[in-house]
Amino acid sequence: IIGQMRAFVDQVYVPDTLAIAGFYKDWGTQGEGIGNFMTYGDFPEKGISDPSSFLVPSGVILNRDLSVIHPVDLEAENQIQEFVAHSWYDYSAGKEQGLHPYQGETKLNYTGPKTPYVNLDTNASYSWMKSPRWQGKAMEVGPLARVLMLYAKGHAQTQDLVNMALKKLDLPVTALYSTLGRTAARTLETKIFADAMQGWYDQLIANIKAGDVKTFNEKLWEPSTWPKTAKGVGYMEAPRGALAHWIVIKDGKIDNYQAVVPSTWNAGPRDSRGQMGPYEAALVGTPIADPEKPLEILRTVHSFDPCLACAVHLLDGTGTEIVRVKAL
Repeated sequence: IIGQMRAFVDQVYVPDTLAIAGFYKDWGTQGEGIGNFMTYGDFPEKGISDPSSFLVPSGVILNRDLSVIHPVDLEAENQIQEFVAHSWYDYSAGKEQGLHPYQGETKLNYTGPKTPYVNLDTNASYSWMKSPRWQGKAMEVGPLARVLMLYAKGHAQTQDLVNMALKKLDLPVTALYSTLGRTAARTLETKIFADAMQGWYDQLIANIKAGDVKTFNEKLWEPSTWPKTAKGVGYMEAPRGALAHWIVIKDGKIDNYQAVVPSTWNAGPRDSRGQMGPYEAALVGTPIADPEKPLEILRTVHSFDPCLACAVHLLDGTGTEIVRVKAL
């Protein structure tokens, strides 16, 4: 199966992406977003306790600067916080406050309009998403963030693939920061991971043959072994991007549980400082040929692969459905 998958990626997915992208090179200058990218890291060669062995490194890229990688600490209270200034939630300390997921609150308070409506007041709350921030800055997560991180860290295969794609399309490196770049990154990382799978499979079989059949660390499996108060975070690079779940346990019971998922990072609304999230920023200035068929908007949003797609409906100001897409 791994061999079949690699053949499909090499013979169909990569060539088709490059061929189709050649007709849409103007999209190499549209849909950039915020220019900040974050990865949590994944695919450890030597276990999760050794981040230096991760295939996808952990880090933050700010303002397109690939020369400096900033470290990410998922437990530091001053790093990752969620804001609700423009979300249909309340915090006990007020809507301007940012909370680390360990202290996170999920108190629903819908104050939005009822249809028909003229517009959505973006000066007030307008989203069911919270606004995650890293050190107060909005972050894009996902395939483009991973490819940029690998490229910046000097991963040879990534650099070869990116340079090949840019050369074939006759585009500058700045085209990476675009709707086209985001779409191409998804293809290129698929090849990187597919090529790595045979090695992972071979290691798995070798470990099993050597008698290593453990699937988890049982040290603290029994609740009776837990301290009175405990907390922790689990994280990974999901297909859509950086995913983490934070938990606080008191007296053997869950006291707080907060998940910040990739589409929250990318689709979240403005924060208390008015900073846009990646979706909003990527759509600013997008030219639309036909307002009745806003394909340009969909093209950029789709490049993020939103998990919202099945729940989003395009309506006009009176609540009338504009378009419906049925997948067969």
